[in-house]
Amino acid sequence: MANINAFFSHISEYLIMAWQALVSHKLRSFLTTLGILIGVTTIISIWTTIEGLNQYVFGQLSNIGASTVYVQKYPWVIKGDFWKYRNRKPITYKEYQALMEHCTLAEHISPEIFAAKNIRYKSKKFENIFVIGTSEQYAFTANVAPEIGRFLTELDVYNNRYVCVLGREVADRLFDKENPLGKKIFIGDRKYLVVGVLERKGNFFGQSMDNFVIVPFGTFRRVYGGHRELRIALLTKPEKLENMKDQIRSILRRVRKIHPAKEDDFSINQQDMLTDLYKSLTTTLFAIVFVIGGISLVVGGIGIMNIMLVSVAERTREIGVRKAIGATRRNILSQFLFEAIVISSIGGLIGIVLGFIAGSLILAQMNLTGGVSLTSVLIGFGFSGFVGVTAGFYPAYKAARLNPIDSLRYE
Repeated sequence: MANINAFFSHISEYLIMAWQALVSHKLRSFLTTLGILIGVTTIISIWTTIEGLNQYVFGQLSNIGASTVYVQKYPWVIKGDFWKYRNRKPITYKEYQALMEHCTLAEHISPEIFAAKNIRYKSKKFENIFVIGTSEQYAFTANVAPEIGRFLTELDVYNNRYVCVLGREVADRLFDKENPLGKKIFIGDRKYLVVGVLERKGNFFGQSMDNFVIVPFGTFRRVYGGHRELRIALLTKPEKLENMKDQIRSILRRVRKIHPAKEDDFSINQQDMLTDLYKSLTTTLFAIVFVIGGISLVVGGIGIMNIMLVSVAERTREIGVRKAIGATRRNILSQFLFEAIVISSIGGLIGIVLGFIAGSLILAQMNLTGGVSLTSVLIGFGFSGFVGVTAGFYPAYKAARLNPIDSLRYE
């Protein structure tokens, strides 16, 4: 118990001496901490920003559905020759029918065809609204649900009815506080009955996820033409996903008459592709930021070392007096090492606070929220503490090795 009390007594003594040394040279101490402060601020601000982005992006990507795949002409992430994909044949209705008939591992399959159309209700008119032609299965493959009314039914799709389901933003813009159910709107030059309004999805990187209208697939093809590019969404259970992808590939290669030696001329896209792309981008950004922050920390460490060497020279007589009254080399080493650690820790603490503020301001500009994580705080303190120990060791060692008699004679 006595040893523990003595240990903490020494620690508190070193901290008080370090603080007194810093206060006696305020400007010099501030300039010394500046490199540490900038480095930690850079790392923490980007860390905070990316963690806030992670929460948002992964939350939005979850709307795609980890067990949903999309058969399309183009991959979501294009690597290499773009023209190789540009020259592919489009996905056709015949292939959708083949998947409906033979893809037994899929629980839900929906065709998706798109166009931008003007919509109108009474005197209100909006241009280039996203129109989706699909089936009743879209509610499952896209994970959407009506807030009011209903979604498309199998009869709507089979009979090519002129009915529509509105995204929340379209409903708000067209009808304001009026109940849209049972009202008729124009999509292009055709009139449709509103049967439902979907739950709000929000924005994804500034783009509204609620600014669209859904109509039956057959109705879309009859009115706006079936020559447009088709996308097919297929949903299954997570444990069946890879087997379903193999089944899709087998069916489409057979329908498209692809030679066994040739590669696929279609893409099977899924959420993981976007997640992996995002992770690779953030990993690269982290690496760049850590290099920049690391350079600042190295510069800060050099500054601490230089200032500590100056401090040792200025306080040579003080060191001699302390040794004369019984201070050991370990005491002197600990005193100056603690001083370096305190300098770097203060810079690290201020850097953590400023980094969090900067990261929060960046997220606020993107209408996102974030917070300081324990990991980022530990990294900030860890870096600053490491720099303090590394930069302060040589000056502290030099101070500890001074001869007390020569130190007392020092002018």
